[in-house]
Amino acid sequence: MSSIATSQSDFEQAQKLLPGGVNSPVRAFKSVGGTPRFIARAAGSRIWDVDGNEYIDYVGSWGPMILGHTHPDVVKGVQETAALGMSFGAPCELEIDLARLVIDMVPGIEVVRFVNSGSEATMSALRLARGFTGRDKIVKFEGGYHGHADGLLVKAGSGAATFGVPDSAGVPADYAKLTLTAPFNDMEAVKKLFAENRGEIACIIVEPVPGNTGVMDLYSTGFLQGLRDLCTEDGALLIFDEVMCGFRVAAGGAQQRFGIAPDLTCLGKIIGGGLPVGAYGGREEIMRLISPDGPVYQAGTLSGNPLAMRAGLETLSRLRDPKLYETLEAKSARLVEGLLDGCKKAGVAATANRFGSMFTVFFTGADACNDYQDVCNCDLEFFGRYFNAMLDEGVYLAPSQFEASFVSAAHSDEDIDNTIAAAGRALAKITT
Repeated sequence: MSSIATSQSDFEQAQKLLPGGVNSPVRAFKSVGGTPRFIARAAGSRIWDVDGNEYIDYVGSWGPMILGHTHPDVVKGVQETAALGMSFGAPCELEIDLARLVIDMVPGIEVVRFVNSGSEATMSALRLARGFTGRDKIVKFEGGYHGHADGLLVKAGSGAATFGVPDSAGVPADYAKLTLTAPFNDMEAVKKLFAENRGEIACIIVEPVPGNTGVMDLYSTGFLQGLRDLCTEDGALLIFDEVMCGFRVAAGGAQQRFGIAPDLTCLGKIIGGGLPVGAYGGREEIMRLISPDGPVYQAGTLSGNPLAMRAGLETLSRLRDPKLYETLEAKSARLVEGLLDGCKKAGVAATANRFGSMFTVFFTGADACNDYQDVCNCDLEFFGRYFNAMLDEGVYLAPSQFEASFVSAAHSDEDIDNTIAAAGRALAKITT
């Protein structure tokens, strides 16, 4: 890898102007060390930093770039739309077109509301669940990230069945007490929460394929179906946060792949083709409570803006080809198998979780990573060294052991081969 002097200079300047020098914390490389690369351009499976270094990219703007960067049809669509106006603050026909497509593709959505981010989608869905049920408490899972709304920045207390405590300064403790937490894949802990708060829980919110603890498997354990059954029995709503896995693990998201129907679904990332966007939708009887149809208020000046709607249309319309997901599945499986094989040859203890084109390699001697504590017990220091060694080899992975990486349709077989070879060289450097 050649010089990163310009990135280093840019980071020094940015730290004087922005908190931590970034506009989203993980970009600062705090958990892995080293200098964040300032990206100048992207195309297909590649990104280039301001020093001209080229990387095979497995972050993909944290998931949206499923077709690859700067897909020509998406770029052309956005350019055509921008020439007609970038924001109206009024209805446009593109909203109708994208809504129709989303409803057609996602099994659990009958009516949808577009917003501007995944955080806005989850925040709004929780308000709607409370409005529909007349209940105040929610259940989330330890390590589960659903955006930065106050009630969601909560971690588990001393035990799985305790009330939450704020995980961020500025979040009122009394407000955080409305958030109950349990570990992933611990159905008994969730049942205990419901038993101790009978008739008070509005909803469970969960990523059906968690990506912010690293990728987790909640399906084969029966955990997701258990949550569905419990919510149905209690009268609470089940919210699938598919901001990350929606349209990523299948054309209709995790709910289509697993055959489990949530009451509400939150979307983001891919739905905007790389532009800022989010959405939440679900059963019509619930969604009709949103203003102006009902009393649950939510609004946004840029919601449904034409640029994001067009980028979403151009992206989603190309995801209806089942061959695309078959190819993504095969590429991703081969990549993860190759990375784990490289670890084995280097004598490095590792395991991995993968669903579709989302994956995480965990550096641990455990046989599997099934919950947040398992990930905390991984060798985080080793991951940091591995991440930076891969950067030196021209491979850009998610800069945290607690994040998912992503394969896109633009990644070639040669990219996969080169990544596996790069991992072998990186491991050799940091283990000798």
